[in-house]
Amino acid sequence: METLTLGTGNSQELRVAIDKAVDHLEEGSIVALPTETVYGLAANALNAEACASIFEAKQRPNFDPLIVHVSGQEMLDSVAEIPDNIADVTYTLIKEFWPGALTFILPKKEIVPDIVTSGLQTVAVRRSKNKIFAEIINSLESPIAAPSANRFGSISPTSAAAVNIELSGVIPLIIDGGACSEGVESTIIKVEPSEKKKPIIKILRPGPVTPEMLKKFGKIEKNQSHLDETSSLTSPGQLDSHYAPKTPLRVLASPDEFKLDCSKSYALLSYRGQRKDGYLELCEWSHIETLSPGSGKLPEAAVRFFYSLRKLDELGVDEIISEPIPERGIGLAIMDRLKRASHQFN
Repeated sequence: METLTLGTGNSQELRVAIDKAVDHLEEGSIVALPTETVYGLAANALNAEACASIFEAKQRPNFDPLIVHVSGQEMLDSVAEIPDNIADVTYTLIKEFWPGALTFILPKKEIVPDIVTSGLQTVAVRRSKNKIFAEIINSLESPIAAPSANRFGSISPTSAAAVNIELSGVIPLIIDGGACSEGVESTIIKVEPSEKKKPIIKILRPGPVTPEMLKKFGKIEKNQSHLDETSSLTSPGQLDSHYAPKTPLRVLASPDEFKLDCSKSYALLSYRGQRKDGYLELCEWSHIETLSPGSGKLPEAAVRFFYSLRKLDELGVDEIISEPIPERGIGLAIMDRLKRASHQFN
């Protein structure tokens, strides 16, 4: 299969790209689309055969459910129920964070194919704020299932070029909307009622919408345990080993943990590239990739994270060493991805 990439650099290109993407989706095909978080591999969420193509293209296990994207309240109501006992806080969160990088786990409606939810009676839903994605879903007039546009378990793509590396020859179309603005996948939450005044907001996957941003709306519970491939998933993004480069990756809590093996070559994923952090002079690095040079700004680090990890993975070194990232704000999401990326090598 030949994979076509369409640009969106001007209004004419954008119109052609949107129309082509909608045509593919209406015909039951799959298309890589930009979102604000990472590029998604999209299919009409109400077409079971099209969604099956997502699993096949990604080599994704069918027990790992997909996120369904909606265009607004009317489309949300068509695919999910919002129980009365969490309605107030759910609608408040929707008003506050949609469109944006917040995914809700809600009871599904019968219209959603079982393959999308991996047989669960709940569905993961969000509304993207990416303008290209929004125009496509509005033109399609149907919800879109769209997990990350990469081979299952590998590094998530934040550019059309990264999608091409992952899925060229496997999918028919990539819409190039430029680099993603957030850089890590959406926050996934489940809202539960509580006998106390504040509801419980369970964070099943950390992301751009941080615990600090959510805490005024309810009591925050963070999911501390990930699952292996023999466990029962309750939402997307829960597998323990995920987001992984092909090169072995190790996260060091401190420089003292590094033991040099002279027979190996190493690359460093640095948070801010400062010598005082103690990592830069541990060895003669083949390459150093810095997420937020000098200042250590977590949002900048998040935007550069998957790009930098992919760049290091392409070097052919024996091992990637990563500095730790402060686990506050979106740093919690970056460290979540780092821990899971390194899990298979530990």
